[in-house]
Amino acid sequence: METTLSSHPWPELQRGWVWLCGAGPGDPGLLTLHALNALRQADVIVYDALVHGGILDWAPQAELIYAGKRGGKPSAKQRDISLRLVDLARAGKRVLRLKGGDPFVFGRGGEEAQTLVQHGIPIRIVPGITAGIAGLAYAGIPVTHRDVNQSVTFLTGHDASGQAPTALDWAAIARGSQVIVIYMGIKHIGQIAARLIAAGRNPSEPVAVTTTATLDDQRTLETTLATCADDIAAAGLEPPAIICVGMAVALRQALDWQAQARGEAPRNTDPLDRRRAAEAG
Repeated sequence: METTLSSHPWPELQRGWVWLCGAGPGDPGLLTLHALNALRQADVIVYDALVHGGILDWAPQAELIYAGKRGGKPSAKQRDISLRLVDLARAGKRVLRLKGGDPFVFGRGGEEAQTLVQHGIPIRIVPGITAGIAGLAYAGIPVTHRDVNQSVTFLTGHDASGQAPTALDWAAIARGSQVIVIYMGIKHIGQIAARLIAAGRNPSEPVAVTTTATLDDQRTLETTLATCADDIAAAGLEPPAIICVGMAVALRQALDWQAQARGEAPRNTDPLDRRRAAEAG
């Protein structure tokens, strides 16, 4: 599908520059117009594993270089990716570094940008829609709702070593985070859930696990903090996934808009049992 951009003064991707750009959570329709503008100008695109192939179709003129990193699978080393961007820019290419979601949300975009700046390469950052918000929205889960939470905490399911994060203050998170959104958490969800429960989180608290968010094969499992690890294994869910912990998950009973688009009735229009109209109060 050919899309014509308006007469807005779109920025020019110049030779020797690197634009670090978010491709969104999967659905090509969630790409930003700045990202589309970049795709149309790039000489070379260095892209990640979670970038939808349909997005790359909008850049037929560009050389495509795969730089996907997936846990537990052979992947390019981060240092090699960063230095490859430097080399491409120094060769006078118009370089687009295309990353799933948002480049600065658990995407190592900050590291790559810093490497480029340290090597004298000019950069532009093009934010993208992150899965921790959009993936849950596609599942019918609002990450904020005034009857549930006034804050949300985003955390990664593993640290630089690939293990469950050890530097986090789990007691503080359990006590102060009304809704928790976990990226890349399936592998270590048993440990994470156990730490949250040990720190005082309710074992029966609702949990949702959404895989391949925003795509046609998206799946969402509703479970609890105490049983989520076993339920994920039983359901055969695999990464990529986004996990939400908190009462916001209950709102999916009313807001599962994809199920309703298929003709299913809402399971419960008042899942928080407020016994009043949603607009009241």
